Amino acid sequence: MTGRRSTSAVSARDVKREDEQVTFKVSRTLGFGHCDPAGIAYFPSYFDIMVEVMEEIFAALGSPWPTMMGERRIGVPTVKLDVDFTAPSRHGDRLDFAVRVARLGRSSLELHYRVTTRGRPVWTARQVIVAISLDTQRAVPWPDDLRAALAAHLETADAHDLAP
Repeated sequence: MTGRRSTSAVSARDVKREDEQVTFKVSRTLGFGHCDPAGIAYFPSYFDIMVEVMEEIFAALGSPWPTMMGERRIGVPTVKLDVDFTAPSRHGDRLDFAVRVARLGRSSLELHYRVTTRGRPVWTARQVIVAISLDTQRAVPWPDDLRAALAAHLETADAHDLAP
């Protein structure tokens, strides 16, 4: 693994309400291995860090990935990712992630990321993931316990996809 984690795993105390929206807060230090020779973040490294952050969020929701993938045989591939980069990050910067659950579908989930360094916006992203069976590679509904945990963190009540 490249880089250093600057915080421990996300826990219930890391879930904070901001402007009536539930937000997961996670921080990471941008390591040497995340940067180009000029010491500026190499943008694909952001996506590796994003996956680490998402993994911590699922663990905080009671569904650590080793259990999801190993026992439940559920994977969560990204099917859509929109990113806007607004400023560079440098080796040693602390990246502060604020992640919101924006939409919950039958088997899909939309997460919104806001990443800052010292209060300065660095990038934002909209990510859609889908729960799939690792055995069939087909979409499956979120397990009831995970659906309930995700629904509890939706930013608005109308963000549910009511399709069966």
